[in-house]
Amino acid sequence: MLANNQEKNISRRAFLNQVGKVGGAVAVYGAMDSLGLLGNSMFASAAEFKAPKKSELAMVNKTGKKVIILGGGIAGLASAYELSKAGYDCQIFEARDRVGGRNWTVRGGTTETELGGVKQVARFDKGQYMNAGPARIPQHHVTIDYCRELGVELEVFTNINEAGYYFHENAGPLSNKKIRKREIKADTRGYVAELLTKVANQSALDQELTSQDIERLKAFLSSDGALNASKKYTGTGYRGYLEDDLPGAGLKPGTVGTPHAFKDILESGMMNQFSSEYSFDQQMMVFQPVGGMDQIPKALAERLPGKITFGAEIREIRQSADGVRIVYKKGNGPVKQVTGDYCICTIPLPVLSKIPADFSPEMKNAIKSIGYATTGKIGFQFKTRFWETEDRIMGGMTTTNMDINQIWYPSYGYLSPKGVVIGYYNFGQSAVDYGNLPLKERERRALAQGTKIHKQYTSELEHSFSVAWHKIKYNEGGWASYSSSDRKNYYPTLNEPQGRIYLAGEHLSYLTGWMAGAFESARIAVSRIHERTLKETRKPVTVG
Repeated sequence: MLANNQEKNISRRAFLNQVGKVGGAVAVYGAMDSLGLLGNSMFASAAEFKAPKKSELAMVNKTGKKVIILGGGIAGLASAYELSKAGYDCQIFEARDRVGGRNWTVRGGTTETELGGVKQVARFDKGQYMNAGPARIPQHHVTIDYCRELGVELEVFTNINEAGYYFHENAGPLSNKKIRKREIKADTRGYVAELLTKVANQSALDQELTSQDIERLKAFLSSDGALNASKKYTGTGYRGYLEDDLPGAGLKPGTVGTPHAFKDILESGMMNQFSSEYSFDQQMMVFQPVGGMDQIPKALAERLPGKITFGAEIREIRQSADGVRIVYKKGNGPVKQVTGDYCICTIPLPVLSKIPADFSPEMKNAIKSIGYATTGKIGFQFKTRFWETEDRIMGGMTTTNMDINQIWYPSYGYLSPKGVVIGYYNFGQSAVDYGNLPLKERERRALAQGTKIHKQYTSELEHSFSVAWHKIKYNEGGWASYSSSDRKNYYPTLNEPQGRIYLAGEHLSYLTGWMAGAFESARIAVSRIHERTLKETRKPVTVG
């Protein structure tokens, strides 16, 4: 209660700022909800794709417009799929012998030769795989709509599992301990709630937070943080129970573990790592295709029979006032060319920057100015699913401050004998460092770190396959990584067509790194070409 039972006012914005500094996004969200500041709809719906009308198809078929598409990744396939439905003549030229681009599922027999000549052949058992690129689909992404339309079966990807661990080195008293995520999260929220309850009682905060508002906040904080009658956090079942004394039948209520000291949690830095789970694209249930992420590009390719030329390396991208001309080469064969009315180029920018093209100086400068994320993964096939049987972890992730960054447990094949774990998923300099190591040294280093958490790592390992995306030919990076100045200075240029050439891909979106960015950018390119075709078709004919 406020001093002397008098109503003291502080600004809601000021209070929420204080909440955010101490408790982060979760506390702010809860506080806003308790104050009734959240409306019925938090997010605006995405703009709908305006597919060509049936009445327009005859007109398009009559024009016989041909679109050359460079790249058989998600953007290229989606472009061809939508344009083909509208009656356009489309042809995809893909440098690899497979579709999907960065949507790449590694299975037994998968072969990859990195830039520099290092070759790998995956030896995973039948039914085992790793998604080397995208691995999850948020439910609000347009990717879900394409899965529905294409008949791609989905299953849940366990993105957040509080049974996973935090493991930090050189981080104070909690160093070198594998601690269940639920313990750190529950303890953090409990201590934060305790602190915020004290803040709510202070009369020094100014303007327009009523005593009634404060009581509502205190009630929320007490419940959310599981505070006792004295408004102290002393532990709760939210954080789980002692591993050897879980609740059970008979006289077995279970024993709640002792909370980690707040100062130890703060020193460990573990609480800084779970804020990403509340980001818009990862805060909700996410999904994966049954059998591997590449089920999506495969389904698209099935609807484009005869429209994909594989093994075609693009050598030149040319255009005139009347059309486009693409020069390509297949293996040791002769240089060939193909012509069309328009071109949709989905080639990643680091690769595109090296291809001679009829682009303006501004466009060429924009293409070469965008950096790409460095990222890598390794897949470990283990003889047994020890993380399920011994650690009781069914999917989800373990998060560390080591250079492996994360361990991902498979979200398929539960209770089966074997499984493929992502032994590292790292970024930045860590990804560069791993990528520059020989294959066996990548494996050894990741095993050494993972063994600190799972002692079974070395004895249970059967096979591994690692991916360093900055060394993967035809990609040379994970995804476009824009700075705010890049968005201002170069992104508008990249989004404008160059004559008859249109760019598409995740790099032409604010959803970089997600398949939805590729899908949505493809739809924009398709819409622009279709609008242009209709406009040119409807031009009045001048009689001389």
